[in-house]
Order: sequence, then structure tokens, then C-alpha cells
Amino acid sequence: MENFDCVVVGAGWYGLAAARQFHYTQPDKSLAIFDAQSSLGGTWAEERLYPGLKSNNLLGTYEYPGFPMTSDKFDVKAGEHIKGAAIHSYLKAYAEYSGIRELIHFDHRVLSAEHRGTNQGGWILTVATPSKTERRVLAHRLILATGLTSNAFLPHFDGQEDFGGRIFHGKHFHQNSDTLDTATAVTVFGGTKFAWDAVYAYATAGVKVNWVIRSSGHGPCWMSKPYGTPLNLWVEKLANTRLVSWLSPCIWGEVDGYGSIRRFFHGTAIGRFIVDTFWKLFSSDILSQSNFDAHPDTAKLKPWTEAMFIGDSLSILNYEQDIYSLVKSDLVNVYIDEIDHLSPGRVHLASGTALSSDVLLASTGWIHVPSVKLLPEGIAAELGIPYRPLDSAPAQLAKILLRFPRLKRQPVWNAHYKPMTEQKGISSGEDVTPYTPLTPYMLYRFLVPASLSYLRTRDIAFAGMLSNTSNAITAHISGLWISAFFAGKLGTELEISLSSPDSNWYKALQYETVLYNRWGKWRYPTDWGNKRPSFIFDSVPYLDLLQRDLGLNPHRKGGWFAEITQGYGPNDYQGIEDEWARKQKINN
Repeated sequence: MENFDCVVVGAGWYGLAAARQFHYTQPDKSLAIFDAQSSLGGTWAEERLYPGLKSNNLLGTYEYPGFPMTSDKFDVKAGEHIKGAAIHSYLKAYAEYSGIRELIHFDHRVLSAEHRGTNQGGWILTVATPSKTERRVLAHRLILATGLTSNAFLPHFDGQEDFGGRIFHGKHFHQNSDTLDTATAVTVFGGTKFAWDAVYAYATAGVKVNWVIRSSGHGPCWMSKPYGTPLNLWVEKLANTRLVSWLSPCIWGEVDGYGSIRRFFHGTAIGRFIVDTFWKLFSSDILSQSNFDAHPDTAKLKPWTEAMFIGDSLSILNYEQDIYSLVKSDLVNVYIDEIDHLSPGRVHLASGTALSSDVLLASTGWIHVPSVKLLPEGIAAELGIPYRPLDSAPAQLAKILLRFPRLKRQPVWNAHYKPMTEQKGISSGEDVTPYTPLTPYMLYRFLVPASLSYLRTRDIAFAGMLSNTSNAITAHISGLWISAFFAGKLGTELEISLSSPDSNWYKALQYETVLYNRWGKWRYPTDWGNKRPSFIFDSVPYLDLLQRDLGLNPHRKGGWFAEITQGYGPNDYQGIEDEWARKQKINN
């Protein structure tokens, strides 16, 4: 049996960063990276680069600290959104630069990981290889970085066997890109950013698009121009500005050292009035940019929920042409309806409308549980990953609402909401779907199990089971945190808790873990908040939290005014691993 000190499963943004940080901080340890795809990059792998794919980010914000994406090396210019091919090239260059490229085993799907028990620790992996054989691998440390957009959910539609055209999930748009030339009419099903991209791709290719958004669903996602607010500020930078982060009711926010200011904004009537006013202005600006009411079809794309409560589904209009002009044209028709069934060359809606279609492209979500089967059976609760049954945790709920009274007024985005799998004409043979009632992720710092046994063995971590608009930075710092955790060098209350498990320290650690993970249900209820961590305006304090665990000072701007008014970006965290290593030498 092969034996590695650490195995990383997944070679996307989070997997590559975790592998790099482990390899950099523990260079004497053996490392392997397994990825089920034939190229690295996760969502940005070569086989997933659908036509016209670009980042929501402009150049300068979507890169790892210490490894800049520059115009002289990659196909992108200042002020541009980054093409999918450029991101793929960047990630390949990063793997080479980090010395981990040759450690990646492509087309290797990890089928299962079985824990050897708390006395031994480590995981036995069963890995399917390109030759159809299986490898057995012992991983003393395991990092699962399989991502939240790996397992596509494609429901079954009544009559799909007779449809005659292609039916595919957006994940496989690349493999079906020839339909841009061969199709005469397509139906795009969904209101996510990917659905917008698909509509744009087909319409600009001159293909008739029927865009169906579920009347019983979440509605269309929020879309903003790259610059917003009355001051025309860069939205990405705005989300990572400490001053703005104070206006978000963040359960871990006080770790930034500005607790009194946060308590004013969220614990007083005047403060909450200011917070509400900010979010109203923010919403109004985004809505006015798009002028939805100018046309009946664009009016159907107006978001159904309040901007304050959206998570990482806030997206950017990164198109070369005006997508709203396309929607107003004869090329696109928008329907707020349900798919009832399919027949030869037709998509039938619940309203009775029949849509002529050669293609049904479904943007129907992702199965968010890990793609690797974790054994022995029944360990999900101890590991902190979603499982049945769903419990309510009333004590944590009471504390959340006590600290943030504004969250008592939850938005009602759709009084007629129904899970997709309960819709007539749509079913699923999946054991788990995006709509299956499961517990949310329950990981300490959103990274490792909070149970005493797995904290002590220090042999598993989950990288990237969260999402925000600062994923590259988060991947970099969380990768360092995981490596420090594996080495027993965090130097925080975690170490005290493990040395005295019966103390109040460990009880506080468990309570805090539940509190942080339950918070998302109330903070981002119309997004992924009830399933896993998903946030935008809380990214900077989350990075603060990880840095404090690492014994580092999170205030990195060099002055109080810059600290609160300038947006944080990759450059601010450059060299953070070296800073941590120097601190370890001093402490030792």
C-alpha cells in the first residue's frame, strides 16, 4: 500500500493552495494530490471552460497572495474581467511555481476514505485510476478540497426520453458547445449566474432562447455592474473594506478588534437605522443600474429578495455586449413558470405554453456533500459534514437574534416556494439533492471537525467547503491554517482545549462552532446559508479570525484610516506564510 504524509483530494483553487502551503511549510513531508478531472483548476479546469466564461472579478483581485496575475504573462489587461482560459493558465503556472505540479495525479477519483481509528489515525483511500484499476493509499493527513461545484444535480423531467434533443447540466456546457452552431432554439432553465451566461452565449450566437425561471423558486440572482453605489466604488473592494464589513451582522465580526463599533451598529436603534439605510441605498443603486422596468422581460429578472440577505450569489455583469438589450430583443423570451413535462422537440410549461427547443440546458444546482464516501458509516456527525436528521439548536439561535435583532425580520423571497424535486414533472433518483433536508456543515473555523477525537488525531481537514468573493485569498490563508493545525502549531485556545477536554475551553470551542455555522441560516437565508458557509461582506473578519489563530496581526494596512477605508486585496497578505514561519522560530 502506498503511503503519504498528506493527500489532497481536488486541484481547484482551494486544493492547490492547501497543497502549496503544506509543501511550503513542511517540505520534508510526502504529498500527493488526486483529482478526478483530466486537468487542474476545479471549476476552471480545461474541460469546464464553457464559451465566454469569465470571472466576476476584475484583474488584481482574483489571484493568490505572492503570485500576481500580470498582463505580460496571462491573457488579461487592467480593467478587464479574466477569461476562463487565462485563469486555467494562471493555476497551471501557480502549481509549477509552487513545486506541486508533478505531485498531481489526474483522472484519479477517490471513491472512499476509511478512518483507521483514533488510536492510529490516518485514512485508507480507495482510488479509481484511468486504467480502471484501484489504488489503495494510506494518507496520514487528508485534505478534502472537492469543492461545492463538483457534483452537478440534474433532475429527471417527465417525458425526457422522448424529447429528442440534448439535455445537460451547465457543468457540461463545454462538451455541448457545438449546440451554439447547431441549435435553432434552446431552453435555459434557472436563474443563477451560469444561466445568465448561457443565455448570453446562445443569444450572441443568434440562437433563440427560452429562459425559464421557476415561479416557485428563489428567482433570478442579483447582478451588479463592477462599480456601484452613488460613489461609483469597485464592488469587490467595497465588500472587502473593513468599514463596510461593520454594517454586516457578523457573528464572528468582533474578532477584528472593533467590537464597540459593531455593537453600536447592530445593538442600538440608531445604529440599525444606519445599517438599514446603507443596504437600501446599496440595493437601490444596483437596481437602478439595470433599469429592469424598462421592458416586460427585463422586469422578470428583477431580484426577489433584499440585497442585505444575499450571499455569494451576488454576481457581476461581465459581458462585452449589453445582456439586457439581448433580453429585450426577439432572441430571448423570459418565463416565470414551471417545467411540466417534455415531448418531442418541446418543453411544456405549467401555464400551458409549449416551447420549441433543440436543447434543454439546466442550471439546477449542486450536491454540496463531499463526493468522497467517508467510512466507517455514521461518522458524518463527528466529522461535521451534512447528515440526517436536521436539528434546530435553539440555544445558538437565541444568541444570534439577541446580538442581531435585525435578523428577526427575515425576508420572504417567495411565499410559494417549493423544493425543485417536489415540482410536477421533475423528479430525482439521487439519494441526496440540493433540496434534501440535512444538517449544515459544522466545522471548526469552517475547516476541521470540532469533535475531540478528530481534533486530537489531526488527520482531516475540509478546504473550500465555504464560499465568498475572496476565494483566492481565503484559500491561501486557510491552507496555511490547515498546515499549522496538522503540525500542532496554531497556538490558540484549540491547543488548550485539547490538553484539557473537560475544561470550559473545549465546551466554548464546541459552542462557538455551532454558533458560527448556524448563523448563516439567518444571515443568508436566501442563498446557501442554511447548508454551508456562504458570505460576502464578512470575508475580512473571517480572514482576521484565521490570522489570530495563527498568531498574526490581521491589521495590515499600516494606519487606522487606511485600515478602515481601503479594501483588502491579495497584496495585503503577501508573505503571510513567511511571517508565520518567523514567528514559529521566535516562539521555539
